[in-house]
Amino acid sequence: MKRNRVYLAVLLCLPALAVWGVLWFMGTGALMGPREVTDCLGPAFNSGAQSFAQWPLLPDAPTLEPLVRLLLDSPEFFVLFWNTCFQVFAQLAGQLLVGAPAAWAFSRLRFPGRRFLFGVYIVLMLLPFQVTMVPHYLVLDWLGLIDTPWSIIWPGVFSTFPVFIMAKGFDAVPRSMLEAAALDGAGYGRTFFYIGLPLGMPGILSALVLGFLEGWNAVEQPMTFLKNPSNWPLSLYLPQVAESELSLAMVSGLIALTPAVLIFLFGQKYLELGIQASGLKE
Repeated sequence: MKRNRVYLAVLLCLPALAVWGVLWFMGTGALMGPREVTDCLGPAFNSGAQSFAQWPLLPDAPTLEPLVRLLLDSPEFFVLFWNTCFQVFAQLAGQLLVGAPAAWAFSRLRFPGRRFLFGVYIVLMLLPFQVTMVPHYLVLDWLGLIDTPWSIIWPGVFSTFPVFIMAKGFDAVPRSMLEAAALDGAGYGRTFFYIGLPLGMPGILSALVLGFLEGWNAVEQPMTFLKNPSNWPLSLYLPQVAESELSLAMVSGLIALTPAVLIFLFGQKYLELGIQASGLKE
């Protein structure tokens, strides 16, 4: 039995090492100077090169020059960083204000067409962005929102996935508590705010954490709806970095990764609680 656990641990460590290898690659690259990074990765970008790309375990001459250049000489990085923060947190606020009441209605209210509407939500949730891209573009263009931050925010606010996750979290609220609240004279609004929100918080936080990760790393939506580079999020900054600024790309990628990692570490417990709550049956 103990040997099986050792084998399982070794087997699970292999994909973990692959992930940590990428982080090590970015971390060591952030400490390399422009010349060293170009010498290591230059052959990968030059089709006529006679040598191969290589990557050392540690930098030959560690330096903070790329970080200083990014923080002091790259104002466009901060513009795109704050663009990302505005777009992502506005989406999360909208999902909380719109998605939570909608999820409560689907979970606890009984009205004609409820199952049909929830089925439509599930179908829309399963459709990839490439399928809904044209309808989204036509609606946003009709509203005059193309090439504005709101072309990214509004589709995220009315996304169906957070509603689905929150509804599964609200399903775990005991019906006996709702019946007791109704006997005490609590209406739908008070029941939602004083019982639904506190007890459904794991599902809500799970949806917000997943929404943050999706919005922070979004690429296709900004590429489709945003034409002016001044409105771009940070996810579109890295592909624009030239071969001569590979060290700058390493540092910016590491900084862009940090908020997503911190949010995931903070919300991992709530993700697990949300998954557990969605599987509970009364």
